[in-house]
Amino acid sequence: MFINTIFKTIRPSFLVLSPICVFLGLSTALASVPQVNYFIFMLVLIGAISAHISVNMLNEYYDFKSGLDLKTKKTAFSGGSGALPANPELAQIILALGLVSLMVTIIIGIYLIIERGGQIFPIGIVGVLLVITYTQWLNRVPFLCLIAPGLGFGVLMVAGTHVILTGEFSLLAWLVSMVPFFLINNLLLLNQYPDIKADASVGRKTYPVVFGLNKSNTVYAVFALAAYLLTLFIVVKEYIPGLSVIVFIPIVFSLFAFYGALKHESKIGDSPQYLASNVAAAVLTPLLLAISIVTG
Repeated sequence: MFINTIFKTIRPSFLVLSPICVFLGLSTALASVPQVNYFIFMLVLIGAISAHISVNMLNEYYDFKSGLDLKTKKTAFSGGSGALPANPELAQIILALGLVSLMVTIIIGIYLIIERGGQIFPIGIVGVLLVITYTQWLNRVPFLCLIAPGLGFGVLMVAGTHVILTGEFSLLAWLVSMVPFFLINNLLLLNQYPDIKADASVGRKTYPVVFGLNKSNTVYAVFALAAYLLTLFIVVKEYIPGLSVIVFIPIVFSLFAFYGALKHESKIGDSPQYLASNVAAAVLTPLLLAISIVTG
């Protein structure tokens, strides 16, 4: 029971995002410098995954303490894991493990600053603040709640990895990081649709809660379009190889998810294929982009 609860609150099926975003940062680094330090890369990867585990576990803890876990309808993609309502005596342990995971990230970050320089300090500070404030504060500010996932996974992980490995900021890394920024924002946005009433009941002010589903659908469409138009732009400008057009393959998943959002609105959780399609777009697009950069 103990191990199973920990496993569920980690949300392992979502952890794939961190390695993919770090890999995307590695790909831009390899395109910019002759070689990279793979020991440093492994530390970056461990730090990113630890941060992801931390935000997942802290979110599970605070959602349990607020009572939100008891009000949401669980799906594979929304509503939380349901692990703590089934085992409430383990709540403090989950909180402690979430904080330990964050400390692992901080310790790795301090080491990387010492080894690679202070230019990554602002990225690290923003990342830690996102982990600490996401559930308790950012979810009460609609716009920040909307962009926080993409900022953390897309911009900070991708551009941060690039800076750590190359020692310098790069227009290429910032441009590339915006692709997962838009799609990962969409990933969390759509997952909030089934939880609108539950979120509102505990004071969350997510974008769908405050602005409704019509405006949320518009944001989803704009973000998806921005991600793929940006990819087209950086291919045309030859910042990345022509092979990167393979990134347009997952656009069908974004379109399918958008259709599901229009059709089912807050009941989209009852048709999980649309949420799964949204996940596929957010995962496959940066993965294919990274592969194309490395191989091209």
